[in-house]
Amino acid sequence: MLDYLIVGLGLAGISFCETLEQNGKTFKVLNDDSQQASAVAGGLYNPVILKRFTLAWKAHEQLGVALPFYRALEKKLGVTLDHKLRVLRRFASIEEQNLWFEATDKPGLQSLLSTTLLSNTNPCIKAPLGYGEVLGTGRIDTPLLLKAYSQYLTEKHLLLRSTFHYNELRIEDSCLSFMGIKAKYLVFANGFGSQNNPYFSYLPLNGTKGELLTIKAPLLNEGHVIKSSVFIIPLGDQTYRVGATYAWKDKTNDPTPEARSELLDKLTSFMTCDFEIIRHVAGIRPTVADRRPLVGKHPVHANIFILNGFGSRGVMIAPYASGVLYDCIEKGIALPAEMDIARFEKRHKKA
Repeated sequence: MLDYLIVGLGLAGISFCETLEQNGKTFKVLNDDSQQASAVAGGLYNPVILKRFTLAWKAHEQLGVALPFYRALEKKLGVTLDHKLRVLRRFASIEEQNLWFEATDKPGLQSLLSTTLLSNTNPCIKAPLGYGEVLGTGRIDTPLLLKAYSQYLTEKHLLLRSTFHYNELRIEDSCLSFMGIKAKYLVFANGFGSQNNPYFSYLPLNGTKGELLTIKAPLLNEGHVIKSSVFIIPLGDQTYRVGATYAWKDKTNDPTPEARSELLDKLTSFMTCDFEIIRHVAGIRPTVADRRPLVGKHPVHANIFILNGFGSRGVMIAPYASGVLYDCIEKGIALPAEMDIARFEKRHKKA
């Protein structure tokens, strides 16, 4: 009998698998590639919410876990995942400049926001008021991570390319069984795919569609991430990722002409050089109304858990939340109240 059966292999699933392997636990993963949020993500780790110049939830704790986690994965998989990149916030007004410098004195932000106003030196970017720089930022190559980790699990016969059919799950006091697989615990880490999960249907998992473009801009010659009305993220070889949009009604992974137009309008409002669109992708972020993850134990079935709701910050949150969930299951350590799904227990009782 296995220790764990995991459903989903995005950032959440990979992080939990790796946490299990580091602790000598046995597991298998089911994944059907139906969820694309991790595959198409921008991959930025940035501890600051740049719309309001505030610290992201538990940002320091998350980075303290995530960066060593990805370094270990690089060594294990033999790939380069972590690309250190400076993030420059383009100022649109003098008021934004003033708010930035006010924020540099706030607790938790002093080590993250540079107090030096940077002038724009790129002729292809319109930024007459300059930039503020976020410190300690970078990009995780999420498509490469998913590909390399899937290959790693496949070679070890730990990955099953299959859809999880809930009616085939058998729950007993001491174990669960699915398609002939027996495990002590079941962890759902399948992002927005959990919208159809009967065990956690009471949770407010709201999908937010995000679309991104990949462009080739030979004249741009920009080595930093530029954050304005959209992000421009350098990928190398004169290519850049541009995003992202936020749509709440459309729950498909299909790119749309409306989002393409929105991204292009925002991009060309401050970037002036020619470029070619070489890719347009979309995915559904697993978002939650209170902007906190959905982590914890099913209120009735003590051996079923969820690891979800990371929104647009999965790169930072996933390793941290995976460790917290593991410690909860194996060591009985209480989850932080803000992320524990017990906060929605009244919803379950009404359902």
